[in-house]
Amino acid sequence: MGLCCRLVCYNSFMNLEQLSEKALFIHKKYADSNREKFGREWNNSELAQGFVGDVGDLMKLVMAKEGIREIENVDEKLAHELSDCLWSILVLAHKFDINLETSFLKTMSELETRFQ
Repeated sequence: MGLCCRLVCYNSFMNLEQLSEKALFIHKKYADSNREKFGREWNNSELAQGFVGDVGDLMKLVMAKEGIREIENVDEKLAHELSDCLWSILVLAHKFDINLETSFLKTMSELETRFQ
């Protein structure tokens, strides 16, 4: 997939592998920027800490959706935060050499078996 398509394909459906490729493309941009600004990129622990921060932000938005916090443009912000969380999961899976598709299907199968 060329760079042009990587930056434009936001309106088409993508499979998990394509989403991962896009996440890793953006991760590289962040890593390059961090190396330029701070002399290094985030390590795996720092990526996971960023994810935890995103989950905290997600929780505030869920609370707003349930009417116990006031946040403007909550639907737009909720969609953004869920996407941030997915980005973190895709990048961390790559960093730890986890095949998310295989792992997800295995976990769902185990859960399905539990409820039969």
